[in-house]
Amino acid sequence: MEVLSLRTILHPADLDRSLEFYGSALGLAVAREFGSGAGRGVVFFAGNGLIEVVGATPGVDRDPKRAALWLQVRDLKSALAELARRGVPVAREPALEPWGLIEAWIDDPDGIRIHLVEVPEDHPLRVDQRSLSTDQGEP
Repeated sequence: MEVLSLRTILHPADLDRSLEFYGSALGLAVAREFGSGAGRGVVFFAGNGLIEVVGATPGVDRDPKRAALWLQVRDLKSALAELARRGVPVAREPALEPWGLIEAWIDDPDGIRIHLVEVPEDHPLRVDQRSLSTDQGEP
């Protein structure tokens, strides 16, 4: 399975407290923000990795003491087929999420949730942000 990127996902008991900790106390720079209200999330740069701190998702029960992994794959269907050949069960079949990513879930032997994520061609994560800049380097 080809993994393009990894991030660690944290589902804190107190979202605002955790955002303050990672952003202000640790001084991590923000890579991106998404959503609003109690379900909003912030992705922080952390050296060669990313830490995503995300609030509650309605209808999904999460343990705030357990982290999850987010693995971006090029082709989710192919990745799941490969994992099936290796005997890895799927905890949740692929679904298009409200934030526009296609996700399926698997669990490691200790129950750590792993989000396998495909970023569709038309998703903002694939947009070259340099073309959106209004500053063309002119004085």
